[in-house]
Amino acid sequence: MRIGVPQEIKNRETRVALTPDGARALTAQGHDVLIESGAGAGAFLADEAYRDAGARVGTAEDAWAADLVLKVKEPLESEYGFLRDNTLFTFLHLAANEPLARALVDARTTAISYDTVQLDDGSLPLLTPMSVIAGRLAASEGAHHLLSPQGGRGALLSGAPGAAGARVVVIGGGVAGSAALAQVVAMGADAVVVDVDEARLEALAREHGERLRTVVSTPANVEREVLDADLVIGAVLVPGRPAPTVVTHATVQRMRPGSVLVDIAIDQGGCFEDSRPTTHDDPTYRVAGSLLYCVANMPGAAGATSTAALSHVTFPYVEALAAGVRAAIAADPALERGVNVDGGTVRYPAVAQAFPHLPAA
Repeated sequence: MRIGVPQEIKNRETRVALTPDGARALTAQGHDVLIESGAGAGAFLADEAYRDAGARVGTAEDAWAADLVLKVKEPLESEYGFLRDNTLFTFLHLAANEPLARALVDARTTAISYDTVQLDDGSLPLLTPMSVIAGRLAASEGAHHLLSPQGGRGALLSGAPGAAGARVVVIGGGVAGSAALAQVVAMGADAVVVDVDEARLEALAREHGERLRTVVSTPANVEREVLDADLVIGAVLVPGRPAPTVVTHATVQRMRPGSVLVDIAIDQGGCFEDSRPTTHDDPTYRVAGSLLYCVANMPGAAGATSTAALSHVTFPYVEALAAGVRAAIAADPALERGVNVDGGTVRYPAVAQAFPHLPAA
């Protein structure tokens, strides 16, 4: 099969969908692998490394023309013209992106999204490593933007002798939220986690002990904790669906001046009412007296680590798809759940629900 890997063009996106080791394995299996020149540069993977692995290096047009296209982030509007009736394997977050959903339907692309490949136990094996990295980055970016030169309230997460640590509220105790919690607790913050799942709260309490306070999520509880916070990290995920709004504009207007909100769920539309996607070049904006950080590709800030972690989990699925897309989807329920669009119709239920006017299977 012809396998193409375009260069990512999203702002400061340094990840690449296939490593030279992966290219070597695929070419050894008889596949034709073509990498767009410079695709691995952000992760310090040179074109020559791919050539040495047996891949060809070419243009964006060459990569997009393959039977199976591997990416990291969703196609941007400038890439819609490349879409065709081949197979695209990437993060799509489609329920929050109607223009892309329509473009994939019109192109009759078989679009399989990393973030909806789901095992029988409900876990998301391809999203998990990126959620962990995003959670850890949310803690460090939140701590950074709390500093006065960044426009924050000048609060240090760890505190100091005679001064308490910053109050950090993490909303959502899943994979990303747990990773963020581990970081802020280790940094000495006054940490609070809010979640609807009491069993999950109990598990986090056992893990962190007295260093963490747990709160059951209700609108009143969320509002009270957010108003008392220096840093709020939103990590609410409903697989394949738009993120629910958990912090309202009215609440942000009443927060402490210089407080910071980091929205990990921004790819799915964001879980703060005021959230809108930002970039690594221009990561924050102010709402009332608070600073919002809503970078839509946070793991791109750690391209080498993120590429290694992502390719480790995606590669077995890439191998299966390269051997035959239809057979791979039929043989693996997890991969079948990842199919968002196919043959000019929306196949993923949450996307069909979000955009009922698009043709759906």
